Amino acid sequence: MSVSTPPLPRNSRQLVFTSSQAAVYLGVSLATIRRWTDAGHVNCYRTPGGQRRFSRQQLDGFIASMQQGDNAEQPVAETKAAPAPAPAPGA
Repeated sequence: MSVSTPPLPRNSRQLVFTSSQAAVYLGVSLATIRRWTDAGHVNCYRTPGGQRRFSRQQLDGFIASMQQGDNAEQPVAETKAAPAPAPAPGA
């Protein structure tokens, strides 16, 4: 008797994502995906028609880098000294 395994969800087999699919995969809005790619945070490639495409490997790499960033120590913000008061007129 053969045991069948349930089919994998579609995105676990998918190797290439559109911008909308990548947004769903990462749990963010389409506008966020566009901003992140324009800023260079998420890598993509463009089709001859100029549409963004994302490989699963690129998206998983982005997720891993974000998780590493969460585990790294955050730098402590430097505090700036208050400016010295201006001298009184005629002093």
